[in-house]
Amino acid sequence: MLKKTITMCIAGLMTSAAVYAQQKSLTSYVNPFIGSEDHGHVFVGANVPFGAVQLGPTQIGRSWDKFNGWDWCSGYNYLSREILGFTHTHLSGTGIGDLNDIMVVPANGAVQLYPMKFDQPETGYGSMFSKKSEVCHPGYYAVHLDKYDVDARLTATERVGIHQYHYNKTDNAHILIDLGFSMNWDKPVKTFIKKVNDSTYTGYRFSKGWSSDQRLYFAVRTSQPVTKSAFYADSTLQASQQVEGLHSKVALFFDAAKNPDLTVKVALSPVSEENALANMKTEAASGSFSKYQQQADQVWEKTLSKIKVSDKSDRNKEIFYTALFHMYYGPTLFNDANGDYRGTDKKVYSRAPFKNLTTMSLWDIYRGWSPFMTIVQPDMVKQVTKSMLAIHQQQGRLPVWPLVGSETDCMVGNPAIIILADAFGKGLIDASQKEEVYQAMKHTATRDSMGLQYLNKLSYIPSDKMHESVAWAMEYAVADAGIAKVAKALGKKEDAAYFTKRSELYKLYFDKAAGFFNGRLADGSFKRPLDPVFSKPETSDFTEGNAWQYLFFVPQDLNSLINVLGGKQDFKKRLDSLFTMSSKQHASAAPDISGLIGQYAHGNEPSHHITYLYNYIGEPSRTAELVREVMDKFYTTKPDGLSGNEDVGQMSAWYAFSALGMYSVNPIEGKYVFGSPLFNSATIDLGNQKTFMITSVNNSAQNKYIQKVELNGKPHPYTYILHKDVLKGGKLTFYMGAKPGSVYGVGAGARP
Repeated sequence: MLKKTITMCIAGLMTSAAVYAQQKSLTSYVNPFIGSEDHGHVFVGANVPFGAVQLGPTQIGRSWDKFNGWDWCSGYNYLSREILGFTHTHLSGTGIGDLNDIMVVPANGAVQLYPMKFDQPETGYGSMFSKKSEVCHPGYYAVHLDKYDVDARLTATERVGIHQYHYNKTDNAHILIDLGFSMNWDKPVKTFIKKVNDSTYTGYRFSKGWSSDQRLYFAVRTSQPVTKSAFYADSTLQASQQVEGLHSKVALFFDAAKNPDLTVKVALSPVSEENALANMKTEAASGSFSKYQQQADQVWEKTLSKIKVSDKSDRNKEIFYTALFHMYYGPTLFNDANGDYRGTDKKVYSRAPFKNLTTMSLWDIYRGWSPFMTIVQPDMVKQVTKSMLAIHQQQGRLPVWPLVGSETDCMVGNPAIIILADAFGKGLIDASQKEEVYQAMKHTATRDSMGLQYLNKLSYIPSDKMHESVAWAMEYAVADAGIAKVAKALGKKEDAAYFTKRSELYKLYFDKAAGFFNGRLADGSFKRPLDPVFSKPETSDFTEGNAWQYLFFVPQDLNSLINVLGGKQDFKKRLDSLFTMSSKQHASAAPDISGLIGQYAHGNEPSHHITYLYNYIGEPSRTAELVREVMDKFYTTKPDGLSGNEDVGQMSAWYAFSALGMYSVNPIEGKYVFGSPLFNSATIDLGNQKTFMITSVNNSAQNKYIQKVELNGKPHPYTYILHKDVLKGGKLTFYMGAKPGSVYGVGAGARP
């Protein structure tokens, strides 16, 4: 009887464990602190997918670190032990810092109007905190501020940041709103705040920085009546109930002895104070903090559940779902709930029939993030294309790196064209806009500036006329291949032929004597001497890379590149050398060149496709080895678990794609090249009641080599799968082994 009872108990426990495992939320696997230390630069705080609000802690940018504060680009770094307050906009994973708008500080005691100095909390507002008190989950952030003895909790809707503060010290309790606060590149230009009633305040903050003309309007509402308002123009107390100037501030006092809990809602708008109030009414009119926290968690759970993976390793799930989570930080909404938005021409556009987006790191995300989203979030890619088309109408060219209503012109080439070409080929451009999209692509690519004046004549960009000329030209070549593809689809034969020629101009930079792509002077000669490891921002011929990394940057024409480098055997030797040579960099190299295996730099985007190139010479086993090495070495569960800037989702997109067993080597081809799947199974929700399942049979850390592939139970003799076949739904099966497959990747149809 006892034995039977024990058996039943064990069976019950096993059943309960299985049910728990099945019911465990996907948000519970997310660790927002991954990538918040070192060069990851990720945002830590509360937001919802693609939300306009990123509400989180802002710290002191370190001017004493070896990169002069570079690792505080988001406003936060896991290494810091102080919090100045909480701001409502942040960048995630960028290499330039901006935003951190609308600083809110929950405080008590004497009003302090300026941020504290490093490790000196008594010198100004802000507080030290213990890492033990810091908690962050999707849509939620909490911390205890030691100086003020305040428990802070944050959550958000798309356009409203929601704070909840519990004051354990009630002496002169207040919140300080500092519109003059700035860090990194950001500087205030004009700020304003006024009292509407005893619980509502509105205003604006105009600033300049990486984004040259930022205009942000806001509305603040408190759950308790404000007993006293103290308005300051810089440090001067004002007699009125409003203030306008460069550094406007207001301290809002309340009776914490009577009620120590205060909820503060801050709504944002790119258009007006009235629209900010309307956004608050639409998204957060009433309800408890817990309601909005739960709502944010549910939105994240639904978003993450687009892909469900099965694996014995919680570590792999944690990295994967955190990667997905980071991919939804941007682009961000830049319109109001009613559709109003402010264009790059600073005009207000009312009731737009699409979601206007900003924070588009196009040079980074065209490689992996955008192709990935064409599978799991095609409507978001549609909104990206519509936003870019609107920007073209407003500024006369497609965007490069749009940020809160301004063109930053950061990075090189025409990345918007690449995303548009991919979307066009996958049917994500409305029929009524196809011609307009093409004309925008063509117009942008034939401007008489930024080196294009040389390409228009089917020539090269002289390196003594333009810095980083080789990188510019090679990026333009990828975009030109995209235009040629779209032109051909629209029956524009002459244009297709012209842009095809332009897409092959990269060959003009190949220096046969040196064996690398190299800068050419106006007289036609190649630059000498050439050090293929040398890299210096805005000085060398490459952008955030060197001649070794750019040697393989021809994703649009890889089979021709193999011939340029001497055929398969010579190509293999060059690839092998890239991964086995010394990783040593010159002192002048940008910190972006990180995550090194030899001279392969996974911490920066121009390298991201290179591990997959062995497929093109019939050696997919080497791709499998390298892909697994990169996933194991450069993606971890630690705060420094990213090897380079997250770049608004691209670093994570590489992992998410690769963990599923494939990657978009050529981002305009509609084809995904196989690598080495990480999970036993993954199911992608395609919508319309369709799913695409990826199963890996006999998969493990040792069994990393694909032996054979089946699609819907039939042999699949290719080292890739087409986008259109993924969207049909079905099942892709990888059979894995501990040694390279003897047949897979060899023979007819195997070469991408």
